[in-house]
Amino acid sequence: MRILVTGGNGFLGARIVQRLVEAGHEVTVFARSLATQADSAIATSDRTGLFQKGFTRQARNPKMAKGDIRNPAEISAAIAGHDAVFHVAAKAGVWGARGDYFDINLRGTQNVLAACHAHGVKSLIYTSTPSVVFGAAPLEAANEDTPYAARFLTHYAESKCMAEKEVLAANGVGALRTVALRPHLIWGKGDPHLVPRVLARARAGKLKRVGDGTNKVDITHIEDAADAHILALERIEAAAGKAYFISSEAVVLWDWINALLVRMGLPPLTRQVSRATAYRAGAVLEFFYGLFGVSKEPPMTRFVAENLATSHWFDISRARKDLGYEPKRFGTAALDDYVKTEAQHAAH
Repeated sequence: MRILVTGGNGFLGARIVQRLVEAGHEVTVFARSLATQADSAIATSDRTGLFQKGFTRQARNPKMAKGDIRNPAEISAAIAGHDAVFHVAAKAGVWGARGDYFDINLRGTQNVLAACHAHGVKSLIYTSTPSVVFGAAPLEAANEDTPYAARFLTHYAESKCMAEKEVLAANGVGALRTVALRPHLIWGKGDPHLVPRVLARARAGKLKRVGDGTNKVDITHIEDAADAHILALERIEAAAGKAYFISSEAVVLWDWINALLVRMGLPPLTRQVSRATAYRAGAVLEFFYGLFGVSKEPPMTRFVAENLATSHWFDISRARKDLGYEPKRFGTAALDDYVKTEAQHAAH
């Protein structure tokens, strides 16, 4: 099968590319920044430890298509001739200009959809986020019947919500079948964001527990997230037109963070701040950062305060039933494996 992956040199995208190439598919990586026009996705993935040793020597390597999903002509030219598309590329984060988020996450997705329709693409797997249903209230065992949030604390969540709606509405239009996956807090080997950020703040003495420390949160190992995407394509007939929450396990967030810190040779957290205090601080910081046009992310935002202090974990029964998805990387084994990998990386 001929498959294009937007954002195919990113953390999740590169894992998906690896799986597809190893399965014998003809894969194209579409991204704005490529190391080289020859095999940049492989080189990028090797640098972050994503591809198995020797992968670059395989006969079938991904093709490269450099472009921007905000440019309709570029994404259309790249998608032409493909049977399926994994749309992973997005602007993530909790701070930034509203226009940037909507240009990439919404209008970029609209461009992908238009290209899929124009070129007769059969399957579109869209990487969404649980943030599409996250407002300010805790979410416990939430399933796909949970309504979209009525208000959003970030441009990221709002733009991804609008994009997901359009992706699912496009299912069945012409030959196209669409699926939206909502993995929560992806981490694991090669993680460039989540765990390194936690560790950096802890080492700088800037990490405090937010809330009472009892909130449960879903986390998703990168390998499980990649599994879910591949399964969505394989089970497209059953999955078409639906959204799926994806996770590896629900953990007591601050217990999990402390377990990570101890394994990394850092002291567990003892300092804390209340949810209300963190939320108020986030609101004040957002106001002044916005007032003075500061592009740097504030040290606290309302969205971050809510995510760190409230429970948000999901029922993945639908993914189990329709996709045959089953988490495989969780618990102390996953943490120990991550720490071992980081120690080996540091040694070299």
